[in-house]
Amino acid sequence: MTFPLKFSAKKAQELLLPSAPGKKQPPHVRWYVAAGAMVLLLLALLLLGGLGGHGEAGAERLSLDLADIPPVVLDKEAELARARNRNCTYWDCFNVYRCGQRAPTLDDGGGGGDGEMDAERISIYVYPLKEYLDADSRRPAGQLSREFYRIVQTVVDSPYYTANPNEACLFLPTLDTLNQNRIDTTLVGKALASLPYWENGENHLIFNFLPGTRPDYSTVLDVNTDRAIIVGAGFDSWTYRTEFDVSVPVYSAALEEYRWPEQPADRTVLLVAAQLNLFPRQFRILQELTYDYPNELLLLQRCPTTTAKVDELADLVAGGQQPDEAHRPPAGSTEDVRCSFPHGNEHEYPALLTTGTFCLVARGVRLGQPALLEAMAAGCIPVVMADNYVLPFADLLDWELLAVRLHEANLHTIVPVLRAISAERVAEMQAQIRSVYRRYFASLDRIVLTVLEQLNDRIFPHRSRTYLHWNVGPEAGVTQNPLFLPLIAPKAQGFTAVILTYDRLESLYILIQKLATVPSLQKMLVVWNNQRKAPPHPSLFPKIGKPLKIIQTAANRLSNRFYPYEEIETEAILTIDDDIVMLTADELDFGYEVWREYPDRIVGFPSRTHVWDNATGRWRYESEWTNQISMVLTGAAFHHKYWSYLYTHAMPGNIKEWVDEHMNCEDIAMNFLVSNVTNKPPIKVAPRKKFKCPECTNNEMLSADLNHMTERTACINRFAEIYGTMPLRTVEFRADPVLFKDNFPEKLKRFNDIGSL
Repeated sequence: MTFPLKFSAKKAQELLLPSAPGKKQPPHVRWYVAAGAMVLLLLALLLLGGLGGHGEAGAERLSLDLADIPPVVLDKEAELARARNRNCTYWDCFNVYRCGQRAPTLDDGGGGGDGEMDAERISIYVYPLKEYLDADSRRPAGQLSREFYRIVQTVVDSPYYTANPNEACLFLPTLDTLNQNRIDTTLVGKALASLPYWENGENHLIFNFLPGTRPDYSTVLDVNTDRAIIVGAGFDSWTYRTEFDVSVPVYSAALEEYRWPEQPADRTVLLVAAQLNLFPRQFRILQELTYDYPNELLLLQRCPTTTAKVDELADLVAGGQQPDEAHRPPAGSTEDVRCSFPHGNEHEYPALLTTGTFCLVARGVRLGQPALLEAMAAGCIPVVMADNYVLPFADLLDWELLAVRLHEANLHTIVPVLRAISAERVAEMQAQIRSVYRRYFASLDRIVLTVLEQLNDRIFPHRSRTYLHWNVGPEAGVTQNPLFLPLIAPKAQGFTAVILTYDRLESLYILIQKLATVPSLQKMLVVWNNQRKAPPHPSLFPKIGKPLKIIQTAANRLSNRFYPYEEIETEAILTIDDDIVMLTADELDFGYEVWREYPDRIVGFPSRTHVWDNATGRWRYESEWTNQISMVLTGAAFHHKYWSYLYTHAMPGNIKEWVDEHMNCEDIAMNFLVSNVTNKPPIKVAPRKKFKCPECTNNEMLSADLNHMTERTACINRFAEIYGTMPLRTVEFRADPVLFKDNFPEKLKRFNDIGSL
């Protein structure tokens, strides 16, 4: 869109308020029109400035010229950044209001995005390159490495870069903190505090690959970084701030220089242990294992004929230090020869990794090791033996598909554990490693872009990619697993109500009439479970405005409520008993809204829990009103139709047959099934706890049987034995509508008719 430069107030007056022929406008009218035209002109100029680029007026893209980096002298009295805030979370140390300020553009300079998407994408401002010097000694705060220069270059060339700090969501200081051994931590702290947009480190990114120094080797950078986000390698569970920091791999520059053989060797060895910095105790255990499993374990160490310089180089690398020029191998040389124990055969590293099915990645003096990235590059399955180690991109990647984790105390069991993994599982993990390494780890540029993509998903969650995107990828061509739906399931689909009934027509008709008033209902299925009596003619059912289908079953089974009937076209299913007539339309509609946010859970109304009975040494079914729940009964609950398929076709053991034989516990079986797959608890909706049909007599209700509670306790213990564990998860959580108990006018509340206790 363009505007003419010669756009006078007189012309605007003619366009906005043309006067009748021969008639002059009053002076005050002409004045208002002229003022309005000037306002329009100013708005046009502002709009032109916004559309003309993604930088502020006069802002230029960052110059990465290394020829003339200006020095900045840090006075000895200069302010030092505050210490790293160990308790930071996304909610209290990150200013999300900085984000989403980018003006919509047709081309943001990074190549291709439309306006709306650009506005909802992070923008990163990179500080100009400067050399920070100590005022007295003129000692630099740090040295610019080739790796950090590439990180800066990748960010500047990415679609997330902005030259305008006023529209920036994130800030990247150009202080090389990748290797703590190469920086002055105090000077770096002063340099950070001197940055013009520092503001206690809020929304700043600090990259680090090698944290800590001798003798402690901290798992996080020992620099005062206040509220800054640490993009670091080697985090443990104590230093990693979940959903705030970003965990990355220890980068191995040797991988980009190494040329892998076109025809990799056959994987003839079960386990390769090639690390040079193993602890003495670990190495002794591995030595003993080589005698027990000589053909399955390849243990490598330094060759006894290496020169003193090579030994010194190995010591530097093992300690996480960068060798100086005197210790570097000749240019273009990538040879690294290691010898096997006990025979002393020479092997070239990292080529030998391609001979192993599994590769050991153990804790050294540093928790994170470059051996992880090197093993993945060779297509070798990492066996991670580092307790509390936060693996790279742990918030996104499912490492159970990529690696085997082994407790450090269980090193002596490593060979039997790896032997027990099936060939099919090994092939799946190798394929997953190839895919994930290529997408996220193959180069330093890919690692940096993955960091930016993770941060973008975190800041704009409604645009975030799913588990399936990160761990399977579009090239796999697999059917999308509904367990990993988008964050919120589509509202337009609505839900299908499946009513299980036998012969209670009065309460059934009442229920049908109530369900028909729920806006989200798309269809009703009445599952008639009585083979001795035909269902009423459709003309006798209540006249409603929603589709109604009656299904006559072949046998009276409780599992019929979970059969995946072809008439169910929606993803959401409401299973409901014919006597649950007390729920209101608002409660049911709200229940569906909650399910949309948790499509992999059972979301419903009646809740129960299981408790451990110390007296009997068994689980006990508990129906008392407690704050804790571990089951939501499917007599009134929403679930994804995927669970109906699993219940019908993939239920473990003989649980389904046992339920149908005993006419009990189908709801417990469904809760076991869902919790076992997702490792998540169900969700109770609204406070109502009474679910008794006023029109039904007690002798008609299954739960009136005196043996009912005893049978359900037996169900829990029987199912736990079949699963080999207790999959149910206990939680103290209930979903209520917004403004549920607040003293606001009802017209401001969306769900008013929510039943009481």
